[in-house]
Amino acid sequence: FWQTISGEHGLDGDGQYNGTSDLQLERMNVYFNHASGDKYVPRAVLVDLEPG
Repeated sequence: FWQTISGEHGLDGDGQYNGTSDLQLERMNVYFNHASGDKYVPRAVLVDLEPG
């Protein structure tokens, strides 16, 4: 899930914005917090507790 959302918003694996469109930055705060070092971190951690 996070790989897909990160890619759609132009973020690399380290949370750095590498996108090319202002549209990617729109509503970034829905899924990510803007942290120090100009990085974006996920606002939530999703955990599946069901086995299998």
